[in-house]
Amino acid sequence: MATETTENQPQSAKNIHRVRIGLNVVLQVAMVLFLAAMINYLGFEHYRRWDLSRDKKYELSDKSKRFLDSIKGKIRMTVFFGPGNPIGQDVQNLLTQYQYAAKGRIDVENIDPERSLSRAKEVFDKYKVVSDESLLIVDYEGRHKTVKASEMAEVDPGNPMFGESPKVTAFKGEQAVTSAMIDLVEGKKNTLGYVVGHKEPPIADAPPTISSSMTPEAGARSPISVLKQFIESENIKIEELNLFDVPTIPEEMKTIAIVGPQYDFSDREMQLLRDFWEKQGRILLLLDVTARTPKLHAFLGELGVKVNDDRLMANVKTGIQEVARVRDVLGRFLPDSPITRRLVEVRAPFLGATSSLDLAAADPSRPSNIKVQPLAQAEKGYWGEADYNSEDETVLQYTPGRDHDAPLNIAASIEKGGSGDDRVQAASSRMVLVSNATFVQDNALTQDQQGLDFVSGSVNWLMNREQLIGIAPKVPTTLTFSLDENAMRNLRWVVLFLMPLIPAIIGLAVWWRRRA
Repeated sequence: MATETTENQPQSAKNIHRVRIGLNVVLQVAMVLFLAAMINYLGFEHYRRWDLSRDKKYELSDKSKRFLDSIKGKIRMTVFFGPGNPIGQDVQNLLTQYQYAAKGRIDVENIDPERSLSRAKEVFDKYKVVSDESLLIVDYEGRHKTVKASEMAEVDPGNPMFGESPKVTAFKGEQAVTSAMIDLVEGKKNTLGYVVGHKEPPIADAPPTISSSMTPEAGARSPISVLKQFIESENIKIEELNLFDVPTIPEEMKTIAIVGPQYDFSDREMQLLRDFWEKQGRILLLLDVTARTPKLHAFLGELGVKVNDDRLMANVKTGIQEVARVRDVLGRFLPDSPITRRLVEVRAPFLGATSSLDLAAADPSRPSNIKVQPLAQAEKGYWGEADYNSEDETVLQYTPGRDHDAPLNIAASIEKGGSGDDRVQAASSRMVLVSNATFVQDNALTQDQQGLDFVSGSVNWLMNREQLIGIAPKVPTTLTFSLDENAMRNLRWVVLFLMPLIPAIIGLAVWWRRRA
């Protein structure tokens, strides 16, 4: 009996050992499956995307991301792009970025109108769309807007006779899609009054004319057409406002823009401006300091800002012993305002004449609830030259006591009655002042977009749309190369001789090695 019990003990121990091994294997398999599921879940819910394209054309701008964060409802996008469309893949990649940034608040449906005829007809009938062009329909809470392919890209059709296929020269899908979403979410357009009547730059293109040969010719383009197009893409309607023709500034114009007036305002116009300001009006004022506008300057003085009678300039080395004097100002934005907080590391060129602003000019009659804040200053090396009309090189040097030294303010914000906390919106009068009016013209904005971002942030701050302040989508530009005769000659030598010579040398070296 004892022997039988002793024989059963090893057998029982083996069974227990096998059970332990089995449980261990089951636990290990379960842990591996759990870890795999957890990794997949984390990768699906908390992933990151990077745009590795050369020009970052798929990466959403800061402004688009901030706008998507402010959306409370859900947006549905229906895409009608055939497989042969040259920007079809670009649009798909862009919408993927929108979905990623919106964190589940954007649904995208792709419909091939050539294959899914019934579904395409159903959606077209629903939105009452009649178009043969590839397009995108954006729907938000029952309101919809159509974005056509021609609005999302500039395409060179090429020459089919020589077998040239269409080529995309500039992709501007983000501008078009974000603009459509802003229109739908905000609903009614904001109105910006553009003051005219003092020889300001025209906001509209000149009408076409007939040449001497009786052929139609396009009229002159507005010098601020890029700015106009960009502002209108943010759900803002620009209307001309002539203060001579109105008894008061229309109520729907909560914000007005005064850009580079060449003549001063009349007493009646100044009274309209003061009344507008006192009724919590919003003003964007870009001064052309070469024009004499003493009444505008006096109005600014009442608010605590003095426009100095000087011109900013700097001496820049152009060679070992050569120095050039420049009057175009390189400005840097300051971090203390919501307008420029996202432009802190950005430098912007202010082309043309610029004067310094004295923000410390106290006026005893000025109300104490007016807050004046600098937005941009000239970089180090500039000074405010008081004798700027002199042609004497020895005079055009910084002279202490006569000229103005750093810090040199070139842009400022003025707010009356606002809250000291940026997070709290209170009814107030607001103004953005810049002592330069040419930095918003097309020739400046197409070189550098920083000025456009600054004006966009200023307009959105004036309209209480702080959630839209940020770095805007890049203005598409065509990359061009200008080669002179010497460069063309060098290029010819490289293409005809150097490039064929390299593989010939490599082949000769391989042949010589094998022969040896």
